[in-house]
Amino acid sequence: MAGPTVAPIGAGSAVKGGGSRASGADLLAAGAARASGERAKRRRTPLLTDASGDEIAPRPVLSAIDVRATSVHRPRPVPKSGRVLTAKAARSSATTSPARRVPAQTAKPSAANSLVGAGIEDLVAIAIATLRRAAAASGLSGDDIERQVAATLAFVRRRLSGDYTVDDFGFDEDFTENAFLPLLRPLYKSWFRVEVRGIENIPSSGGALIVANHSGTVAFDSLMTQVAVHDEHPAHRHLRMLGADLVFKTPIVGAVARKSGCTLAANPDAERLLGSGELAGVWPEGFKGVGKPFSERYKLQRFGRGGFVAAALRTSVPIVPCSVVGAEEIYPILGNLKTVARLIGAPYIPVTPTFPLLGPLGLIPLPSKWIIEFGAPVETAVLGSQAADDPMVVFDLTDRVRETIQQSLYSLLLQRRSVFF
Repeated sequence: MAGPTVAPIGAGSAVKGGGSRASGADLLAAGAARASGERAKRRRTPLLTDASGDEIAPRPVLSAIDVRATSVHRPRPVPKSGRVLTAKAARSSATTSPARRVPAQTAKPSAANSLVGAGIEDLVAIAIATLRRAAAASGLSGDDIERQVAATLAFVRRRLSGDYTVDDFGFDEDFTENAFLPLLRPLYKSWFRVEVRGIENIPSSGGALIVANHSGTVAFDSLMTQVAVHDEHPAHRHLRMLGADLVFKTPIVGAVARKSGCTLAANPDAERLLGSGELAGVWPEGFKGVGKPFSERYKLQRFGRGGFVAAALRTSVPIVPCSVVGAEEIYPILGNLKTVARLIGAPYIPVTPTFPLLGPLGLIPLPSKWIIEFGAPVETAVLGSQAADDPMVVFDLTDRVRETIQQSLYSLLLQRRSVFF
């Protein structure tokens, strides 16, 4: 239905004459003018206002290029799921609707913690079962393993709390008994299968000096003697070894040596140990005995100037000769790289059947059968402390101890059935 002021285009048929065309054109022009006026009015009138009634500027018109660029870089919508929330949605829901928060006791992390705890318990159970099987295979009972585990845990607790003592020489008895000696016992019992004789010749109390032969390229003989004295003697005495200064200059090795009871092979330190009732051990051959070639095995080198004898005379303690058979064969020395040793400051660089040919594998000692024999003690109290200042007495007693050890080595070699059995 047409408006009262708008005439239909076909209405000119009701008007007579030529005026009908003119009136129709005029009507079309008037309609176009009104339409253009309405469009201009819309441009001037704001379509959006803010809360204060101020106009909001219309958005700029984008060109075709801008429209294409916007459509290319616009992120694609991610389909929403009822169980998955984005981080932003989770934060907004946590701030706007606190009533929908999940209680802490029903959250999933508690279940995860329970699973982790159960996993740790399972690992502990598996470790204990593995230790029991290993103990059964090695001939030990499960109770022994449990006692060892309990002792280890107690040792760790003491180390963390600082409940241990160290003497003036740096000896840590707790470390030696619970960490150092247990590491050496597999070599002592299973690898070298050490047989100990004459352990009763070591006094149960008071000072004494053990003098032994030295060999083997690496000083395993002193370590095995330390284990033998502690484990085989009824009093479980600790052997305080006297070592060369190179031992204490070596990183890590020097600190471990101090903690395990070693001290510098000097007369003042030796006399302090012996005078306080400690059991000291000395290997007078030094590096000459450890680094001698395999062709000179079990032939004792010179015992130095007899400083150990003078220390024993001043403190009036007995000297116990010790003979070690089996250490010569763990690293048979076929040659010596003297030039390389001189460059790095080492006493020798050995060439053995396995080193350096096999690289790190050549550092594994051969499993020879060992015999450690402690001879009858040589008393020094009858000579008096003033005898330490008499060179003839010192040299005579030094030769006597050296000859005793040499004859004992020959006797043990005759009794040994084989190098490895």
